[in-house]
Amino acid sequence: MATYRKSRAFAPQGFFECEGRGLRWLAQAMPQGGPRVVDVYGWDRDHLDIERVEPSSPTAKAAYDFGVSLARMHDMGAESFGAPPEGYTGTCYFGPLQDPVPMDTGDWSDPATYLTQGRLLPMVELGVRRGSLNGSDVELTRRIISRLPDLLGAAADDTPCRVHGDLWSGNVMWTRSDAGETEAVLIDPAAHGGHREEDLSMLHLFGMTSLDAIIRGYQSVHPLAAGWRERRTLWQLYPIAGHCVFFGGGYVSEYRSMCRSLLS
Repeated sequence: MATYRKSRAFAPQGFFECEGRGLRWLAQAMPQGGPRVVDVYGWDRDHLDIERVEPSSPTAKAAYDFGVSLARMHDMGAESFGAPPEGYTGTCYFGPLQDPVPMDTGDWSDPATYLTQGRLLPMVELGVRRGSLNGSDVELTRRIISRLPDLLGAAADDTPCRVHGDLWSGNVMWTRSDAGETEAVLIDPAAHGGHREEDLSMLHLFGMTSLDAIIRGYQSVHPLAAGWRERRTLWQLYPIAGHCVFFGGGYVSEYRSMCRSLLS
């Protein structure tokens, strides 16, 4: 296999190790029907060596099969909400290669506490420190948090899943398998113990090819809890808050609009 080196000078401590261990952790689901994950060859402080993937065009069948495999990966589970990848004890990260920010790990036992303490408040407070968000955004976020029992609904009692954590369309590559069929390959995770609706909501966030087929495949293995479509905005708050931190601009008004829509 050809090697691709992902690199960055002066990367944060543990950045590439966390990603490499995250890929290997997700790949543990492959023998149980989980999605293909790029092979990891090794890492150091400033780089990660992985398998080079040759791109191809997705098909409806490949999308359906990806949904099936994603559900099986989620069902591999995790020790807790916020659990880091197996074998990793350092800081986890979320965000682009040139500006990743720490992503809190922990052993939260329920989705509401995890979403509150591990995701929303830390990211919004970071946005305040960087000057893209303000105190009113913190208050708006706290109003969302106070409504979480209602907003989570049937998903409030779900158990921790093994999630990719940054599953937008750009981190799902399509390639040809050894058998000549198109298949999805996962890259660039922020892997952790989380909620299955996180990954599915991220796929919706920036557009995904054949998304309906992916969802049908997913539901054939693990039917989603009632109201999952209405919860997509809730799970999208964290990545959009992250975009406020990374890029500012229109993402700030988008975050505020999403919060207000959930509160209306």
